Amino acid sequence: MTCYGVACRKEKPCIICGKLILAGLNKKTCSRGCANKLRIGIKYRQNKPRDKVNTYKQLKIRLLKLRGNVCERCGYNKLEILQVHHKDKNRDNNALENLELICPNCHFEKHYLEKSWLNKIT
Repeated sequence: MTCYGVACRKEKPCIICGKLILAGLNKKTCSRGCANKLRIGIKYRQNKPRDKVNTYKQLKIRLLKLRGNVCERCGYNKLEILQVHHKDKNRDNNALENLELICPNCHFEKHYLEKSWLNKIT
């Protein structure tokens, strides 16, 4: 017979104040106050890698200034949807010679139509 009452529940102490908390909840502290005390001295975001979102946003802005607000392949002129394409397909190589500013249609053609299963039929 399984016991579901207070007598058989498993409890563990809070690591800050020692107050008992339920063990099955994966908690270390009993309250937000104890959690804040536990966090004192922890330094977050130290030596974090560069944020790719900021990097690609900056790359796109730089390319828009250098090469204009149009797709470099077809001339489509909605700058909001233009994408940064790496010619050598290496996302770490952000040299300006390796980058193109192209529309989503041209980007899809470049990456996915080369490998399409339809090419194998004909």
